[in-house]
Amino acid sequence: MPTQPAAPADPHAGHHMPSSPAPADPHAGHVMPEAPADPHAGHVMDPAREAQTGADLPVGMAPPPPAITDALADPVFGAGPMQRARAVLAGEHGGSRVSKIQADLLEWAPDGNGYRWEVEGWYGGDLNRVAFKTEGEGQSGEGVEAAEVQVLYSRAVTRYTDLQVGLRYDLEPRSRAYAVVSVDALFPYWFEAEGSLFLSEKGDLLGRVEGSYDFRLTERLVFQPRAELEFAAQDIPRSEIGSGLSKGEFELRLRYEVRREFAPYVGVSYERAFGRSADFVRDAGHDVETTRFVVGVRTWF
Repeated sequence: MPTQPAAPADPHAGHHMPSSPAPADPHAGHVMPEAPADPHAGHVMDPAREAQTGADLPVGMAPPPPAITDALADPVFGAGPMQRARAVLAGEHGGSRVSKIQADLLEWAPDGNGYRWEVEGWYGGDLNRVAFKTEGEGQSGEGVEAAEVQVLYSRAVTRYTDLQVGLRYDLEPRSRAYAVVSVDALFPYWFEAEGSLFLSEKGDLLGRVEGSYDFRLTERLVFQPRAELEFAAQDIPRSEIGSGLSKGEFELRLRYEVRREFAPYVGVSYERAFGRSADFVRDAGHDVETTRFVVGVRTWF
């Protein structure tokens, strides 16, 4: 086999190569500014909340958008017409004054020729209103047996609850004035409830709790159970009222909404006196409990 040729000699062999100098630091001798302080130093951050934006926050928790203060349409349509347009817009989005009158009960009991009414109404805005209520009952040919009128200031304290204060005046069975504090609330699933305290000019303290619920059997057919309980802090023999639970009413009504504003109904009403009130009723020769078949109409406008 032929021999391999020798490797060529290194041309730099035996030469002394100078070492390459390191490049100079361009910032050598410069004084660098300190890093700015962390504005969140010492704060305990919530990683979940830190990562959220306004769209990620729960409903009602995002900050409101800034109020619109420009009036770009004023130079085009005039400041006067645009100001009137903005006033109409504000009124139609929560600043308007509205009213309503509703007759929950306008009924007659054929078996005893008795009649009864329960009407309420209000005027005002979303938060502040003036309200009135009236209810009573009587017998055909005998006149009104019980009647009361309330005038109240109503204030919305939560989304579905109104606090009401004012005066109540009884026309029958005897004239008497009361100071009133009421709470009118709408609970989940449209359960309506109301609680009231009455302090009379004679120092008598009374209470009333009532509630109702509408079961919609069809779009127009509604079944409504309703209950009302009355309480007293002391005996009032002249009014046949005893301390504690004095009277209760339990009612069932079935109404048909010909229109939402007009609904005739039929029902049954059971009323009973309790405790000391029952004793006063017996002593006066009246029935402790009564059951009546009723027909009537519920309407509002």
